[in-house]
Formats: sequence, structure tokens, C-alpha cells
Amino acid sequence: MSVAPPEPRPATPSAAPGRPTWSSAPRERPSPRRRLIRRARLAPGDREVLWLYLLTRISLWISAYCVRWLFPGNGGAHEPSSLLEPFERWDWGHYLHIARDGYFPGESGPWDRKWDSREAFFPGFPMLLRALHTVIPNWSAAGLLISFAAGAVGVLALARIARLYLPGPDGDRRAVLFFLLSPCAVFLAVGYTEALFLAFALPGWLAAQRHRWAAAALLTALATTVRVSGLFVAAAIAVHFVLSAARARGHWRSLPWLALPALPAGLYSWYLHAHTGDWMAWKHAQERGWFRTFHTPWEGWSHTWQAAFDQTQTTGYAAMFQAELVAMVLGLVVLGVLLWRRRWAEAVYIGVTLWALGTSYWFMSIPRSTLLWWPLWIGLAGWSLRTPRVRTVYYCLVAPVSTVFTLAFLSGRWAG
Repeated sequence: MSVAPPEPRPATPSAAPGRPTWSSAPRERPSPRRRLIRRARLAPGDREVLWLYLLTRISLWISAYCVRWLFPGNGGAHEPSSLLEPFERWDWGHYLHIARDGYFPGESGPWDRKWDSREAFFPGFPMLLRALHTVIPNWSAAGLLISFAAGAVGVLALARIARLYLPGPDGDRRAVLFFLLSPCAVFLAVGYTEALFLAFALPGWLAAQRHRWAAAALLTALATTVRVSGLFVAAAIAVHFVLSAARARGHWRSLPWLALPALPAGLYSWYLHAHTGDWMAWKHAQERGWFRTFHTPWEGWSHTWQAAFDQTQTTGYAAMFQAELVAMVLGLVVLGVLLWRRRWAEAVYIGVTLWALGTSYWFMSIPRSTLLWWPLWIGLAGWSLRTPRVRTVYYCLVAPVSTVFTLAFLSGRWAG
């Protein structure tokens, strides 16, 4: 599904007799400030990607406006809900409580019967939310602004990664558009962690592709403050580092940087242990609150199948469990293609992610996790370049599913 980036071509032309070559001509080395400005400058393709991002954000805000009028919480309401109410769903409450009150307000904690297991959520997003709240009084507006800015960084990094793999001028835009129109894209626009995670993880992966290991490690460490999935990205970067070792002189001097992403997870575990006496309190909170106790993958599949089709759940939850099954199959297909194409580093990332999500009592949040699978979106774009009909099929199949997920979340129903 993905194509290996082409080998760089030599830029030095053939030397004519008596004339210096380009390589022999003296060149002034740009200053660090000039190099930073050059990297930050947006190319026309970058601006096109950000334009697509803005258009899709506008479409989601229009959807939220319509939901306030058409799907109010009270069916007999004569006034719409508040402007930001459609975005204040589900996990947003946990992030808000952590940012506003901390992890263990007062004497509350896992020992309380009505505890909300908030320590299951890593602190990166709530800490940034609390900091931004000092200048933006409305908590929801602050959360939406974080996701809006972080999403822009994420799609820009996705486009730049796609340019390493896909030929032609249109591959990066296709990858971004497939990503922004995907079924769970609504989660990029709400106060959740997906956008912020991608704003760190994708530039980190891009830095690793350019062998800038210190920057890759630092960005991946920041991603780990947001989600434990940052450790999965770190594992993929470590594989890429090892596979690249034979190509660069002095390569192994950068090896210690690869341990940096483990630091945020270690510090968070230490903090939780200081308050609860449990080094794995975040994992045990997931087990209490979301049935993420360890089960074999086939047990998880069986339990999810029963929830999806055996009429043990209400229809809304059953439909979402069906989506979990489809997303797991999709993930396995992506993993198989990556292994077939010997994209070992990306295969490690997808494989570890599927193992983490597929070894619970039942599958949960796998459709939302597809947003974090950058090889999927780049692979789909590459496939559509080779087979133009793929793009039309994708739009026709995904459009109704994306609409349903968006309306379900904005109207307060479970959407994965």
C-alpha cells in the first residue's frame, strides 16, 4: 500500500573541461536561524493541504450547528443547546476534570466507589488545556483551539511524510483528504487527544525519516505525554534506527536519544505510585472503567461479536461494536501489506497498536485509532494513484459512515 521513497539523485552536473563543477564551487553555509526559517516556510502544496483542512473544519462546525437544532437532548425543546455543547461529549469530561481539579482532588481516588478512573488518561492534553485556560476562560473553547491548531500541524506533517513515498504532485493531497474524510475524523475537531498526539508523533516520524534522531526522540516523548501510543511510535523509530545503521557514519552515537520517549511514561507512573501505591495505576484504571483486562485476541473477537450481533446491547452500541470488528480487520490487512512490502518499522507500529487494542475483554476505540495509522492513509493514496477508481469508491463508501459517526458523536451517542 505504501511505496518506498526514491533514492536521492546526485545534484552535481558533469564537469566541462576547464570549468568548475557545482560541488567545487564554494557555498556559504546557512545560519541556524536561516535554516529554521526555511523549514518553517510553507510550500504551495502545504498551503493547499491547510486549505483542505480548513474546509473540512468548516463542514464539521456546520454539522454541529445543525445538530443543535435537529437533535436536541430534549425532544420537546424550543431552543437549541449551547453553541459548544455538541463538542462536550464522553472523554471530554475526563480531560476537563483533570485540567480543572487535578487527578486526585481532595481525598478522592481509586478507593472511592464512584471514582471515574481519570488516571487512565495521560496528562499531556489536560496540562496544556489548563495552561491555555489562563488566557481563554471557556474550557471547551480552549480544548477546541488546541485540537484545531494541533490538527493543522498533524495534516501538514502527514502531507510531508506522504511526499517521501508517493510520486507526483497529488499524492500528498490525496492522503490528507482520505484522512480528513475518514469515518472518525470528527475526533480531530473536538477536545480529544488524537489531534495533539498527531501534532507530535507525525513530525517525530518525519524527523526520523530524515535521520534527525534527537528531534524525533523529543517529539515522540511529547507524544507519549498525550497517549501511551507514543511508546509504539518510539518502537517503530527504534526499528527504523537499527535498519538505517549501515547507511550513516557515526549513526550509533544517537542511540541514547531513543530512550527519551520512555521518560514521560516513567514519570507519570512514578506520580501515580506516589498517590496510589500502584506503579501501573493508569492501566488498572482502564481495566476498571473500560473492561481492558487482558484476554487473548480470539476471546476479544468473540466478546465483540456477541456485543455486535447477539442483541445483548442496545442498537447504538451494537452498531459501534460492528465498527470495531471492521476496523480490526482493516488493521490486519494494513499490517499484512506492510509486512509484504517489508516496511518493518511501520509494521511494528501497527502490530503493537493492534495487540494493545485487541487483547481486551472486547475491542474498543479501534475505529478512532485508525486516525493514528499514517501508513493507512498514505497507502490508500498510493493505491488510488495506481488505480484511479479507488478514490471514487472510497468517497462513496466512506461518506455515509463518516456522516453517521459525526452525527452520533455530536448528538451525544457513543461513537467509538
